[in-house]
Amino acid sequence: MTTGSIKKRFTAALTAVTVILSCLTGLAQAVTLKEDAPQTYTVKRNDTLWDIASLFLDKPWLWPELWRNNTQIINPHLIYPGDVLVIRIVDGQPVLVVQRDKKHITLGPSLRKQNKPDPISMLPWSVIAPYINQNELLDEEVYEKLPHILGNQTGDIRFVTDDLVISRSYGRSSDQYRVVRRQSTIENLDGEILGIQVHHVADANMIDDTVPFQWLVKVTKSNFEAARGDRLYDGDFADRQDLVLQAATPEQRGFVVGNLHQHQLLGKDDVVIVDLGSEQVSPGTVMGLYSQGPDIIDGELPKYAGENNAMYSVFNDGSTVHQPAIKIGEIVIFKTFDKASYGIITRARELVKTGAIVANP
Repeated sequence: MTTGSIKKRFTAALTAVTVILSCLTGLAQAVTLKEDAPQTYTVKRNDTLWDIASLFLDKPWLWPELWRNNTQIINPHLIYPGDVLVIRIVDGQPVLVVQRDKKHITLGPSLRKQNKPDPISMLPWSVIAPYINQNELLDEEVYEKLPHILGNQTGDIRFVTDDLVISRSYGRSSDQYRVVRRQSTIENLDGEILGIQVHHVADANMIDDTVPFQWLVKVTKSNFEAARGDRLYDGDFADRQDLVLQAATPEQRGFVVGNLHQHQLLGKDDVVIVDLGSEQVSPGTVMGLYSQGPDIIDGELPKYAGENNAMYSVFNDGSTVHQPAIKIGEIVIFKTFDKASYGIITRARELVKTGAIVANP
């Protein structure tokens, strides 16, 4: 390759990088404050970064842009109750500044201790934690193969900490198990099974696995009373993860197919299940919630599709009207599985139902 051709390629690459950086700079400058954004805000104990960002921005997942040029904040997650957040305009762009009281120092004869409250969270982890630690979506085949509790020597039907129970054996035994109970079967809107929703009932320790076709296990750390038919699961439940927020792309689109509350109508801070798996979304993905009304069959008396035998037109003559999808809220995906994911509703201007569309926010 000649020196001239190398130079041309380098120049072309440099030009491409310059264009990309210009685009990224444009994106970074795209953040705009809400018209009613406060000039100052004092952080409170139960605040979250998401809620605070919602005070300043219509798109709260863009909150890192507020302090992109602020060298004062090394880690924007480390914001504490009592901090005063102030908006300033720097070079025509909004920047978030933190005004913080001096650190409180407790001195003793041999102790020097700094007192500081815990930083606020990105999302309300007190709401999410039970669903991370106590719920799991298992593949149907995996669930069906799990050993199940049969009973005990005294004929009880409920079992708690320190009770010994007999279970069916399956495969190689493990030292420790989680006792899980089936809550529901999760299906997509076409009826395809996405997984079995299970709840963590208790822990269990293996006592004896030498008897053919059965195990003797001891129930420990009961969250609820275990029962006959509950399964023994030796897998791990996913732990809390730090979320890197990112808006869903136009290609990421799915539906709400269930929830962890067994409710028909859902709102802010409820946890929903969407039919997008770990290959389609990642924890931290922000998605809009959209509601779409039924099709309308136009005629002398317009009817909704399915109402009084209303029929779709086989012709593209405009007699069938498809309603637009209207945004009603937002969710943040916080836990993913093979075929589905958990998301927390962070905004909802009306009640959310199964079948709601999730897409680019």
